[in-house]
Amino acid sequence: MRKLTHFLTVLAVATSLMAQAQPLKPILRIGLMADIQYADAQTRGSRYYKNSLNKLSDCVADLNKERVQFSLNLGDITDRNPKDLDSVLTILNGLKKTVYNTTGNHDYHGITENKALFKKLGMPAEYYFVKQKGWVFIMLNTNEVASYANVGGTWKEPELKKMLDSISIAKGVNAEEYNGGMSSRQVRWLDSLLAKAQSNHERVMLFSHHPLDFSPGFTALNSREILNVIAKYNCVKAIFAGHHHSGDFGYHSKIPCITLEGMVETPNQNAYGILEIYPNSFELKGRGRTTSRKFLIE
Repeated sequence: MRKLTHFLTVLAVATSLMAQAQPLKPILRIGLMADIQYADAQTRGSRYYKNSLNKLSDCVADLNKERVQFSLNLGDITDRNPKDLDSVLTILNGLKKTVYNTTGNHDYHGITENKALFKKLGMPAEYYFVKQKGWVFIMLNTNEVASYANVGGTWKEPELKKMLDSISIAKGVNAEEYNGGMSSRQVRWLDSLLAKAQSNHERVMLFSHHPLDFSPGFTALNSREILNVIAKYNCVKAIFAGHHHSGDFGYHSKIPCITLEGMVETPNQNAYGILEIYPNSFELKGRGRTTSRKFLIE
């Protein structure tokens, strides 16, 4: 009997060790990229516009090889000319799985009809969400209210003025022509969506072009208002953004805020990542300049 008990104990310990040694498989694997910012133009400073096509081709090949379930592109797909968009989309269409896009400030250059841009990028709406395996991935549009986003003569124009006035009163540093914000309608939509996700016990990640915190001078025009809404819900587990090409990171009320490095920077070094989500954690596996990070989910 003692021998049998000893054998069963050893077997249990061995089984436990084997289980620990076997890595968990992620629930989801997602490609992430920002600021491709391609242009058929000469290099300016650290921005190698033409080189972005080769970098994007390498990125697409890697994401296909890694069998991501979908990808998220956080804007500034082109730098200045709408005609350059076809060259980028041709490569992005090489992804075997769906890529979900949002716009960046540079994508509006030469655009007079926003809906045409959204349609070309395959966006179902100006802002939208994707649900996968108990997670809600919300694609915000922080370019909705901006000087470059065709708001003149619309209901969004006074909202832009209100945002800029608020920044001036607060002596903020983000009232720049390349920054935009979310309309009151989008903020209410986000509030309602987060309330529903929390009620359904879903977990949420937010994605936008402009950072909502950190990256001084690059944040969305009404980032404080947006963050006040987010703070009401503990279902939000991470906030991702682009726009600030050097990348950034910090915690806002225990929520990790990750600004992705821009692909357009440097002559040859790439910048994108693979987001792996596990039952109780997630990991950003950076490629090239993109910083790798790991987080526990509370």
